[in-house]
Amino acid sequence: MSDVTRALNAIASGDVGGHEQLLSLVYGELHTLAAAKMARELPGQTFQATALVHEAWIKLVAAEEPNAWQNRAHFFGAAAEAMRRILVDRARQKASLRRGGGLERVDLNQVNLATEDGDDTVLAVHEAL
Repeated sequence: MSDVTRALNAIASGDVGGHEQLLSLVYGELHTLAAAKMARELPGQTFQATALVHEAWIKLVAAEEPNAWQNRAHFFGAAAEAMRRILVDRARQKASLRRGGGLERVDLNQVNLATEDGDDTVLAVHEAL
């Protein structure tokens, strides 16, 4: 039985220090996995592999039940999926901001850009300016 499997079993049995032990055992491999995922992203990313590892770890620890990971492969599969979802969410967020973010779209055909005042009022304002 590998050290990772032992740590997973400790977490499943309710060991308080199990998460810390697991993180120390898998951090390097998680970082390698994150670096590989980041290498496939478009250039100019501000997100780094270390940040991706930390975000994924937070999601894994917060979301999973204590006995959710059956073995080492299952844990790394869950970690890879968490990293993928984080990158997809960031891409969606960036795309949304580039396209106006939370601004409301308005059809220009429905907007009245001209004044409803008569021509005399428009000419009076023009002369005053």
